[in-house]
Amino acid sequence: MPELVSLVPAVALAVYAHPDDAEVACGGTLALWASQGSEVHVVVITSGDKGAADGNAEGLVQRRAEEMAEASRVLGLAGRITLGYPDGEVGDTLSLREELVRLVRTIKPHVVVCPDPTAAFFGQEYVNHRDHRAAGWCAVDAVAPAAALPLYFPAAGPPHQVEMLFLSGTLFPDIAVDVSETLERKVAALQCHRSQVGASPEWVESMVRRRAEEAGGTAGVRFAETFRRQHLAG
Repeated sequence: MPELVSLVPAVALAVYAHPDDAEVACGGTLALWASQGSEVHVVVITSGDKGAADGNAEGLVQRRAEEMAEASRVLGLAGRITLGYPDGEVGDTLSLREELVRLVRTIKPHVVVCPDPTAAFFGQEYVNHRDHRAAGWCAVDAVAPAAALPLYFPAAGPPHQVEMLFLSGTLFPDIAVDVSETLERKVAALQCHRSQVGASPEWVESMVRRRAEEAGGTAGVRFAETFRRQHLAG
């Protein structure tokens, strides 16, 4: 059973590949932390330029930027940064790692939240998106150890030691966050991504509630989000 944790970091940074990924993976947790005084930032690596189910890419990047801004307000984020990489082209590269190290050293988060890069296959029905896995590896590699050691990317600023990693979308969850108070905000934030949910916002709410209820059942609360935790310091 995952350990129920009530940690509220003073500063948190979530790193995800696509414009709606943070909302899907940990929107309830980010909203909870923000509501309790945490300074919460999100980095989105891609512009979401290929995320159109209908094949219509015209104006998509601008629409997704507007959706992200709206969702950020719903979650109460302190900031959201988009790096603008094309969908499907995220890699654990030196240049992206340096960008993330620079952001970690600038924002100085106590906790970094990102995808678990080791999670590739979920049952027999879902293969984790390559961008998700690459974003996870790059975020992990940027935090452990690069951001903490001054000789890695010295031009990216003074070193900063992140205390913990929360890995979402994991096959090995060992902690849970009770998001019963903020589940509605997670749903509302996801519904801001109209280019993705289309005409089925009710399906999104049903899916979010079902998954959060399943996670909550493993931790003894009504609704939860689960993670794999890595202690890096402290």
